[in-house]
Amino acid sequence: MASPDIDSSWLCAATESFGGCFNAQIEEVKSTNVLNVLEAPTSSVYDTRNIPKPPPYPNTTCKTTSHCKRISASCSVPKETKDTWDRLFKEAYGSDVYIITESNSYVPAHCNVLSIVSPVLGTILQQSKVKNGIRYISILGVPCEAVHVFIRFLYSSCYEEDEMKKFVLHLLVLSHSYSVPSLKRVCIDLLEQDFLTRENVIDVLQLARSCDAPRLSLICLRMVVKDLKSVSSTKGWKVMRRANPALEQELVESVVEADSRKQERLRKIEERKVYLQLYEAMEALLHICRDGCRTIGPSGKMLKGSHVACNFPACKGLESLVRHFSKCKSRVPGGCIHCKRMWQLLELHSRMCDEPDSCKVPLCRHFKEKMQQQTKKEEAKWKLLVSKVIAAKNALGPFSARRIDLF
Repeated sequence: MASPDIDSSWLCAATESFGGCFNAQIEEVKSTNVLNVLEAPTSSVYDTRNIPKPPPYPNTTCKTTSHCKRISASCSVPKETKDTWDRLFKEAYGSDVYIITESNSYVPAHCNVLSIVSPVLGTILQQSKVKNGIRYISILGVPCEAVHVFIRFLYSSCYEEDEMKKFVLHLLVLSHSYSVPSLKRVCIDLLEQDFLTRENVIDVLQLARSCDAPRLSLICLRMVVKDLKSVSSTKGWKVMRRANPALEQELVESVVEADSRKQERLRKIEERKVYLQLYEAMEALLHICRDGCRTIGPSGKMLKGSHVACNFPACKGLESLVRHFSKCKSRVPGGCIHCKRMWQLLELHSRMCDEPDSCKVPLCRHFKEKMQQQTKKEEAKWKLLVSKVIAAKNALGPFSARRIDLF
């Protein structure tokens, strides 16, 4: 934000008494010590968190209340029960359904079990024809081993980890297609925690959208945005670009949007730093003029000496600026750049001060009178600046060590 300019002829005469307000010890001043306030900082701030992290994993166990604990305990399934259902599936005792898979292989199962666990399978079984007491249905398009893992899970919720990792994408499709939410959660958790790589992230992203897995889709999108250059060189990206160019355009736009948000965040961070520096300068200015600091303070005030530490971050630089301003021969508005900053600080303090008649800061009341003569445009600039500085002050919080109510 551009600094409001100081342009008033009466200020030249008013500053003749400025130097008499301070008791300043002789101290060598280097130009580099002068506080560079009201200027945009040159250092850049980088924020690696380009996109907000997704929400935490849902807690599947009830631990908050004793009621939830009782429900959890009453619903626990002993290992023996799971083993019994797993054995029923493996031995296929009394099976009345044959599930035809790829390569003309089949998986025996029980109609009642499948109908209870999966309403979709139940509907398909009701519409299937019975031949010699056996119902035949087909699950095609996935490996027969994946169908075997899927049907086993319907019986006992058991699976081998290596098989689950091998067929997790197929099982995600099956769990969504046949409405088995418990298996779907297992597949999504596995994909979110261990499975995603830059080579398969595009495939998983498309699958997550097709299978109504918004959290998984968000995680994939974050990975693409974070490393678009590497992801765009994979085989999955090239296939997606040919088959679904609209998705490619969407992902590129997401990257551009994320970069724009990042730049906007950086700009606001830099802006807040400037306003915070101004707030600290206001604190230090009132501290010097009211209490006195190490080597400079109001006339008649006992100074503490340069060896004493000061708790105001901007005090050292402002000390040098005040010392320069009190001795500069060309401190008229628009002359010396350091004096111009001092004019701006004095006017900013005046606009934030609520007690101009008793204020110890020089020219505070004079700047209050000058406000009546300013144009609406200049007045709007100063009001906006004051509001930003006050917002930076309030953002420090009530328990911050840097927060002191001075205005």
